[in-house]
Amino acid sequence: MDDRRMLLTLALAVLMLVATSSGLSAAAPKHRATPKPGTLSAREAMRVTARLTRRLREVTWRWQAVMGRHRSRLGAPLDTRRALRFWRQKARSVRRLAAHPPHRTGWLCIHRYEGSWRDSGDPYWGGLQMDRGFMRTYAPRLLLRRGLANHWTPLEQMWVAEHAHRGRGYTPWPNTARFCGLG
Repeated sequence: MDDRRMLLTLALAVLMLVATSSGLSAAAPKHRATPKPGTLSAREAMRVTARLTRRLREVTWRWQAVMGRHRSRLGAPLDTRRALRFWRQKARSVRRLAAHPPHRTGWLCIHRYEGSWRDSGDPYWGGLQMDRGFMRTYAPRLLLRRGLANHWTPLEQMWVAEHAHRGRGYTPWPNTARFCGLG
């Protein structure tokens, strides 16, 4: 009888131990798989960082300045979803506009006769052969921030030429404009 009681107590203890351990494991937080590097978890994707929004705003303002447009404004704080959505959309639309200058084919033809986009030969720089006075007149901020035209992207050079074209046409490139039939 004593052996039966001891065996029953032992079995009961084992059952309680098993039940407790399974209950603890159910209550314990599940182990989540670690995300792959470069991917965001759902919680991180929901969080908005002001740094990303600020970067998008700077890109937008940079291209707006290059194209000669007014700066976009938003009163919302940079760490809100509204601001992130606004600046992401603005940056996308400004980049789309910047990629297509109005006289792009004309500038590409002039470039074909003028020089490399990285041409650094004094007194003319860049693919559209801009001199210092031209750059000072039509792109003072770009000249100050990025240096001479050979350090600018081809799109930036074309947009600066667009500024000149608004008032002067193709007169800064008389021979090459004639070769290209741009008169």
